[in-house]
Amino acid sequence: MARGAFSAKHALFEYVNHWCLFWRESWKEGNGCRMKVISNLLFALLLGAIIFTGSVSHLAVGKKKAKDKQTEEADFQEVFKKLDAGARAAMKKDPKEGLKEVERVGRLLIKDYPEEPIPYSMLAFVAGRTGDKEKKVSIFKELAATKSSNPKVAQVVGRAKGELKKMEALGKPLEMKFTAVDGREVDLAKMKGKVVLIDFWATWCGPCIQELPNVKKAYGELHEKGFEIVGISLDKDEKKLTEFVAKNEMPWAQFCDGKGWANTLAKEHGIRSIPAMWLVDKKGNLVDQSARSGLEAKVKKYLAE
Repeated sequence: MARGAFSAKHALFEYVNHWCLFWRESWKEGNGCRMKVISNLLFALLLGAIIFTGSVSHLAVGKKKAKDKQTEEADFQEVFKKLDAGARAAMKKDPKEGLKEVERVGRLLIKDYPEEPIPYSMLAFVAGRTGDKEKKVSIFKELAATKSSNPKVAQVVGRAKGELKKMEALGKPLEMKFTAVDGREVDLAKMKGKVVLIDFWATWCGPCIQELPNVKKAYGELHEKGFEIVGISLDKDEKKLTEFVAKNEMPWAQFCDGKGWANTLAKEHGIRSIPAMWLVDKKGNLVDQSARSGLEAKVKKYLAE
């Protein structure tokens, strides 16, 4: 369409140019200067009209595309509203069967609206709630392989990749390397021989702050025996974090890139809720992704190995 419009404009441009030349040559020599001014003026006016017409056409096409997109989004919302109501009702009646309906609706919507993020989120919801590990992995792999130009869909894809990495990490060596907010260099690979707690948290997280006394107690009693802590803060304000850490006497290293929930390490490891506490054993393997419960006992157990 763009090529056709350009060709027509170019042809009309040539036509106007020849038209002006024709009238220049038709005047007597004495009127040549006047004709030159008139013909150039006509040429400019007509050329301006052409450009203006082309611009209007371009704007019209842009408006049409925007309108088409709005119409498509409105259509999606209408269809989604109806299907979502049925899925919610099914979940309320029987969660297990409801998950099947949520998955069915999500796949149906993806087929007709591949650039809408909600259907992909529905599949991610199913993967997160199902107790079938094989199905969980299958859906997350499917989402992780999705290609889309929509950044919101890309976010779901990124979360799916993080979930897969988190699921596959248990029992394997955990790699993590960064520069802490106080300038310390942290590398888990160099901390073998120690039991390390990876604490994903934030100063604004109530449950995280409630756990702090237990974490400090375990650190105070077991640090000399080989227990270390690495904090991964989801704070956006580094100054607030450093002030909190100093006030509450938390001597361990903290990573904070100021991205909140988009924290690089949290996102990389599939963290979707905090506090999240992971334990790494003396061999450097991730052995527990729910260390919050019975932390001190678990640390003692792995220190004894």
